[in-house]
Amino acid sequence: MTSPKPILALVHGWGMNARVFDELAALLAADFEVRALDLPGHGGRDDVADNTLQGWADDLARQLPDNATLLGWSLGGQVAMRAALDRPHKVARLVLLASTPKFVAAEDWPCGMAPADLQDFGAALLADPQATLLRFLSLQTRGMNGQKTLLQQLRQSLLAAPAASREALAGGLAILRDTDLRAELPRLTPPTLVLHGALDTLTPPAAGAWLADILPAARHVGFPRAAHAPHLSHGEEVAAAIGRFAHD
Repeated sequence: MTSPKPILALVHGWGMNARVFDELAALLAADFEVRALDLPGHGGRDDVADNTLQGWADDLARQLPDNATLLGWSLGGQVAMRAALDRPHKVARLVLLASTPKFVAAEDWPCGMAPADLQDFGAALLADPQATLLRFLSLQTRGMNGQKTLLQQLRQSLLAAPAASREALAGGLAILRDTDLRAELPRLTPPTLVLHGALDTLTPPAAGAWLADILPAARHVGFPRAAHAPHLSHGEEVAAAIGRFAHD
């Protein structure tokens, strides 16, 4: 039986799993049929042979019905953008949460992480995946009030499902290192909501502002007191913004 509610698919970030959306899904359940999805090799899912942005976007598209609303958080936003670019009939509306077209900084892109820092993450991942993930979680909450509580929420979500495989973690880091969607985004035409925390140090707020400027049908909502996980620190505000966007 077809649901009378619009479908909202949620895609998490690097090393996490779909349980990170439990609270947001509950807030949105009255208005949407919410489907929180695990990336390949995450949350107990099997790995795929092609651990690239294209491979993960193809995998995501296979799980979406036509005309879905698609939300991607962080790395999940890059996967969502790739899927929407390749299969526009699948994505009627797009929500980009703390995401960026290019994670790594460059001479013409100051809105990212230093390449050397990401390389250090890769080396640490091989030595101790669990400790590296926990360090990554701490970066997501840096600089905001209530950091300890939010970090505990992220850790609980991380531990609520099976750990991501080494192959998926390494593949995700490679996606973050190599992806640059800037040249393609002017042809990403679905109505898009860009949500970004002003305290985000992983995907700086300037990246969200850039997305809102370059995308043909985008609007931007900033959260002055949020860092990299606004759906956890400001869940009600994020849910309200998504609800307004979906019903405009």
